Order: sequence, then structure tokens, then C-alpha cells
Amino acid sequence: MDELPAPAGAAARQLEPAAADAVRAYAAKTRADADRFAAVLEDIATNGLPDPEQCTPWEELREAHLTRLASQRPAVA
Repeated sequence: MDELPAPAGAAARQLEPAAADAVRAYAAKTRADADRFAAVLEDIATNGLPDPEQCTPWEELREAHLTRLASQRPAVA
């Protein structure tokens, strides 16, 4: 993005360094996720959709994800 001169009163709107770092980290993660998604779409455009028999049903993926989430949470008595 182009560096533009800061308008009057911009100093009051500056982020704290830690907040600016967090925003940059979020932007980097979002960019990486978008790149990964674009790669999948490009693969589909090049090779077509995968054979449904070779795919994992979404129910199995959901259950595996819920199991991972449950294992990360501390047990409540």
C-alpha cells in the first residue's frame, strides 16, 4: 500500500505497538489462508473435482474436529 501523509490528528488514532503487531499477524494469517484456498481452487480448475469415493465424508471430519476440540478443553468436574 502506498505511504500517504498522515492527516491532522492521526497521532491520536495510532495503534499501540503490540496491537499493530497483532493486526499484522492477523493479516499474514489471512493472506496465507487465502493463498491456500486459491491453490485448492486452481487445483480443481486444472484437475477437476476429486472422486467422491476417495474423499472423507464431512460427518467424519466434523467428528474428528469435535474430538480435537474436546481434548483441548480441560475437564469440568
